[in-house]
Amino acid sequence: MTAFSNTAELMRRDQVWPFLQPPAASINVDKDILLYIEDLNLSFDGFKALNNLNLYINDGELRCLIGANGAGKTTLMDVITGKTQCDSGSVFFGQTINLLKYSEADIAELGIGRKFQKPTVFEAQSVFDNLELALKSNKRLLPTLLARLSPSEIDRIDTVLATIGLTDHRFQLAGALSHGQKQWLEIGMLLVSEPRLLLIDEPVAGMTAEETERTAELLTSLAGKHTVVVVEHDMEFVRSIARTVTVLHQGSVLAEGSMDHVQNHPDVIEVYLGEAP
Repeated sequence: MTAFSNTAELMRRDQVWPFLQPPAASINVDKDILLYIEDLNLSFDGFKALNNLNLYINDGELRCLIGANGAGKTTLMDVITGKTQCDSGSVFFGQTINLLKYSEADIAELGIGRKFQKPTVFEAQSVFDNLELALKSNKRLLPTLLARLSPSEIDRIDTVLATIGLTDHRFQLAGALSHGQKQWLEIGMLLVSEPRLLLIDEPVAGMTAEETERTAELLTSLAGKHTVVVVEHDMEFVRSIARTVTVLHQGSVLAEGSMDHVQNHPDVIEVYLGEAP
């Protein structure tokens, strides 16, 4: 075997990760809470985007965040993922990991994945290639050039393809997928990186009724193994998936509970309908 072959064998993903990947952070969920957000504040030019916001997300739950434009939903996700720094407050992943001390890339490595409203897939690559590119692996130049998929990584991609319903499209170019299928592929790209927490922004915008129903089934199936937080404006979709709904208003939590509870909450009715019951 040549020296190059020896190096190539050594740098395989399944060989290289054990000694190059940093130790996984231990996430303490002894109290069954995965995400702690307390007294969070953020202002933009005098506008209070987040206002003493307190929110707790249980480990393995599916939580829906709703609210009018400007309520603070996207800003909250920006702070959780390290895209935006808050003015004050705390954001903990489990009881011990202070997310405010981590960069955006490090937060993703900790196991927090985010999907934006508009799908961002590599349209000139196949569905399979998109998932391969999203694998949680060493992205440095030499390992990337020499790496090849391990059997466990192929199994993981196959499992994700089945989960998102794209097994029959594995070799199809991503650009040829329907809008809904692109959304599912992007969710799959998060799943192959094995996140503990998924933040999903308006997943059914622009979908057909059939695609919306399939997306509801997909997100519901992910809860338990993952913690899923969904921001959505489609109230019928929220009703179809939500066990707990949090209503944000002017950067704070206005109400929280079941869909029926928040829809009949007097503060929610007053804010959104302009009248109390």
